[in-house]
Amino acid sequence: MTVPHFPTSAVLRAPERLVLAGGRWSRIEIPIRYGLWVHERYGPVLIDTGYSPRVTQGRKRSFALRLYNALLKPRLIESAAPLAQLRALGFGPQDVTRIVVTHFHADHVAGLNDFPNARIVASAEAFQRLMRMSTSGQIHNAFYPELLPDDLADRLQPIEECAAVDLPHGLGQGFDLFGDGSLLAVPLPGHALGHHGLLWPRHSLLYAVDAQWLMQAIMEERLPRGPARLIHADEAAMIASCAVVRRFAEAGGSVVLCHDPQRLEVATAALGQARP
Repeated sequence: MTVPHFPTSAVLRAPERLVLAGGRWSRIEIPIRYGLWVHERYGPVLIDTGYSPRVTQGRKRSFALRLYNALLKPRLIESAAPLAQLRALGFGPQDVTRIVVTHFHADHVAGLNDFPNARIVASAEAFQRLMRMSTSGQIHNAFYPELLPDDLADRLQPIEECAAVDLPHGLGQGFDLFGDGSLLAVPLPGHALGHHGLLWPRHSLLYAVDAQWLMQAIMEERLPRGPARLIHADEAAMIASCAVVRRFAEAGGSVVLCHDPQRLEVATAALGQARP
């Protein structure tokens, strides 16, 4: 798999107006994606893990996690879960030795416990700040420590310690995650602490993760208002990150977002025309 694949682990429904200024009140289906890519040296690499039953099921869940699930009501897609997708490619959980966590929101880390052999490539600064927060602060940041492996601190490979590089296409400075230029972390602050996008420079593909829910909101500068703004860690930084993504797309780069119902098809069509 020379290009990344972005399966949908779950779907939730929400009014379009919640994620697009001036949008419709009718509900749209919003996917929750993760990435799967095979690296020449490390084998299958996961980009986040999407949702898992640890969010939607279980008597031992905290009240806060139960409330989170009740509010969002994600519908899991078992056939698209990381373990199922890996099996389809002939891999098991033991084969995953690297997981890149773009940020620590619940819909990006809920499956980490399924991969005990994996090093977790993520922002150590963000992880440490979140762990030091009060429970109310963690809830405000959609951070639920109960979803994380108990030994995550020992398995954490800080993005900040990877080699710093000048990113192409006007994306600023980032980090070379595997030391070979194949996958570069792109700081896209604002949505969450430590939020990073990922660039596959060979394909001019930017996974902008949660820079916004909809690419339409970025390209038409129709960023959501109201309740959707409450989740942002830094709204001014989020607006600046959206501008970076917009310039990349206007220059001809392919962009995938975690939650956009349409953008995956657009980006993968462009990738199909890219050189192998």
